Amino acid sequence: MLSPKKENKKYKIAVIPGDGTGPEVVQQALKVLEAASKKFGFDYVKTVFDFGGERYLKTGNTLEDKDIEELKKFDAILLGAIGHPQVKPGILETGILLKLRFSLDQYINLRPVRLYNEEFCPLKDKKPQDIDFVVVRENSEGLYKGMGEFKNKGTPDEIAIQISYNTRKGVERCIRFAFEFCRKRNKKKKLTLCGKTNVLTYAWDLWERTFYEVAKEYPDITTDYAHVDATTMWFVKNPEWFDVIVTDNMFGDIITDLGAMIQGGMGIAAGGNINPQGVSMFEPIGGSAPKYTGQHVINPLAAICALGMLLENIGEKQAAQAIEQSVITVCRTKLKSLAAGKMGYSTEEVGDLVVNNL
Repeated sequence: MLSPKKENKKYKIAVIPGDGTGPEVVQQALKVLEAASKKFGFDYVKTVFDFGGERYLKTGNTLEDKDIEELKKFDAILLGAIGHPQVKPGILETGILLKLRFSLDQYINLRPVRLYNEEFCPLKDKKPQDIDFVVVRENSEGLYKGMGEFKNKGTPDEIAIQISYNTRKGVERCIRFAFEFCRKRNKKKKLTLCGKTNVLTYAWDLWERTFYEVAKEYPDITTDYAHVDATTMWFVKNPEWFDVIVTDNMFGDIITDLGAMIQGGMGIAAGGNINPQGVSMFEPIGGSAPKYTGQHVINPLAAICALGMLLENIGEKQAAQAIEQSVITVCRTKLKSLAAGKMGYSTEEVGDLVVNNL
């Protein structure tokens, strides 16, 4: 995951504030970036792009090929959120988010699930040491590939076909990333395959065969398997069982939202869309939350954690660790809640708290 750090390099960071509360949380993440760059001695230049709902409503454009080519010139991308109440659902998600992931071949979605303060956990008697795992989600294939068709649309005999598209190459590179990540993480050194082998017999036959074939190359990693429905149950009952989980696009999308809840809520949940050989993108996973726009009550910690992931990815590991530790301190000693409007501080004040604790 980590790129080799280059001396005297000025990192080029693309910033997409996006819609709703996206610009508010990104502003706080950039405040932390500025403080971290001074403290840890690295240089950066940021370029802001206006991709999102407002641009679409004005121009009819989501993301053009020339935009993709421009973004390929950057070291990393920080994304606020995409989603506008005046734009039909699906247009921005497909035209911006999925196009970015597919065009930049960000084939890994990386979701750390870590509890920083047990007071914010909805599970009884669970401590920070019980909820500390990572979901590695395949991010470029499966049902989200957008393949399928209608037959007899609009008639009583209508059929809608949605195809889960899985290639050996796509599955294997995701699984290999997960094994390597599990080894580098060096905690329980256990990798769980999460799927549905008993029902989805084609796609998950491929996933299971590939998983156990690759596992032979990693004798230091313990492996196991769990059906996706059982995984959701164990997230709630026994989250301490997990270390690293690897799964497909749709199942990963579902279980990581449950992961966000047991770690304290969407206000703390960050994720990365990773191309290990190219440009990766980092974001809070909670969406644009338009009902809170302009109220200065949204929690910026997920965006700040996303910034930490970004810095680790480009090689600034010390800065990344300091940011996470500052977030932990703020969660444990300052905030009343991680929910919007209940933190006890404004969005800007929470950003200042993180800066002051760096």
